[in-house]
Amino acid sequence: MKLKHFLILIIFIVPVQVISQTKSAKKSPVLAEAAPESVGVSSARLSRIDQVCNDAIQNGDIPGVVALMVRNGKIIHWKAYGMADNQAGKVLKRDDIFRIASQSKAITATAVMMLWEEGKFRLDDPISKYIPEFKNAQVLKSFNYADTTWTGEPVKTEITIRHLLTHTSGIGYGVIDGDERFKLMYKKAGVTDLFTTEKITIEESVKKLAKLPLHHQPGEKFTYSEGLDVLGYFIEVVSGMSFDAFLRSHIFDPLGMSDTRFYLQDEKAGRLVTVQQKVDGKWTKYPVTFYDTDYPVKGAKSFYSGGAGLSSTAKDYASFLQMYLNGGEYNGVRLLSRTTIEVIMSNQIGNIWGESPDNVYGLAFGLVTGKGAAKGGSGSEGTFDWGGYFNTQYFADPKEKIIGILMKQTQGDVKDNTGWKVRQLTGQTIDD
Repeated sequence: MKLKHFLILIIFIVPVQVISQTKSAKKSPVLAEAAPESVGVSSARLSRIDQVCNDAIQNGDIPGVVALMVRNGKIIHWKAYGMADNQAGKVLKRDDIFRIASQSKAITATAVMMLWEEGKFRLDDPISKYIPEFKNAQVLKSFNYADTTWTGEPVKTEITIRHLLTHTSGIGYGVIDGDERFKLMYKKAGVTDLFTTEKITIEESVKKLAKLPLHHQPGEKFTYSEGLDVLGYFIEVVSGMSFDAFLRSHIFDPLGMSDTRFYLQDEKAGRLVTVQQKVDGKWTKYPVTFYDTDYPVKGAKSFYSGGAGLSSTAKDYASFLQMYLNGGEYNGVRLLSRTTIEVIMSNQIGNIWGESPDNVYGLAFGLVTGKGAAKGGSGSEGTFDWGGYFNTQYFADPKEKIIGILMKQTQGDVKDNTGWKVRQLTGQTIDD
């Protein structure tokens, strides 16, 4: 066969993969440090945030924190306070790596919407179209505590991709679920809810989950759930790539997020901050419970949890959020269209939380409403936010072009007010 004919044959046999991210006519700079005054922020007022973080360490409220603030695409505050591991005497550094848990959800949702922009699916498609195990889902009707058997009733409408993005699918959260019945059922079925050192894949776990009943009819209520884990496997089905590989090639590499991964390479393991709890007035390493906090550096490293599995740095996550404030572009690479971001940052749950709430929910982001903004302390209307299981928080204000990130690693009963204090004090730093 002639080479020309062979190449033509290859083109028709092997599908050409569409790359979600593209070059952009716009080229914003990568995040870099600058003087606060250069972007209309008062250094004197910024020092109040510095004081809050120092006080929290001195008072023993938290063992350590990395605080990062951005305005107008410039890093104006990026400091580490306290310890990464008190028992080991390890001082916290500002480029240390943290388990971001539920902050993974925003990244997973971004990957979903990048594939949506390629026309791979519609948001109101039933998930069973892509993961057939979800066909004929049922809502829990009765439950027997003695043997965990249950009965259900058929759903009135199938679970959709939009339901999964907005926690309105009715799926539960197993071991951290507020309903004991779902904890028992998920455990018996062998569903992996969060993170693990065990050898299991997201496909295996999601297919087990699909056989279990729902809390309520899809679209009826907001129930925080494993829906973003389901979407992690959905991304594998639609893209034909492992979830881990898709995030690396489509989000992390384009944004320069080299420290954001499900599992850490050996050379980066030393930068992972220890999860600590307070025992008898001293910070100690949190023990192995239903999970091992060392999951990012040990074990099978095969479970890619779209809802809670990633680890990252303050700087990496700031780059991700800056892409959103830039309207979907970062350093000349476009991940999302501005029009898509407008969809993501719109109320997707209607009046589930009441007629005029302070906050609503978009496609995997919490959103501050006009009423919430008017109360003060949360940012402008449209500010988006969320946090993570190990005490991490972020917010981004599109109007003021501000990003705030707090990275901590604690469990158990801690007295920590840095989250609301730093957010409240952010607005008062503006001096333009």
